[in-house]
Amino acid sequence: MNSCVLFAEVIQGPELRYTQENQMAVATMVVQFASLRSEEPPMSLRTVAWGNLGQKMHAECKVGDRLILEGRLKMDTIDRPEGFKEKRAELVVSRFYTVDGNIVDHPAQPAATVPVTPRVAPPPPEFEDISLDEVPF
Repeated sequence: MNSCVLFAEVIQGPELRYTQENQMAVATMVVQFASLRSEEPPMSLRTVAWGNLGQKMHAECKVGDRLILEGRLKMDTIDRPEGFKEKRAELVVSRFYTVDGNIVDHPAQPAATVPVTPRVAPPPPEFEDISLDEVPF
């Protein structure tokens, strides 16, 4: 099953368009998230939301917002004019959560508000400084 959860910051605000056939709303935006290695720059990813969710994303998200995005990862292959094919990842959003805890669901699911309570990890156990005997071999 292809399911992703991503904590990211909006770096390019949502752009709202409509399909030609049935005039369904499509919102796209670009987000960035921290790289796995601290010395590498943040990674960016294009996101897409369809229908009512796309309209809500366009209305509620702006550059600098921090979101938790739920969705599925999709890979697109693009023919480049230089003669090679390029693969690009895209997140098709099914829900997004704002930092203040508002949940915006896919239209097939009812929207809800969930209070976000910060979870604090317990402190690491303290170890006594003991000397260990060498193991004879």
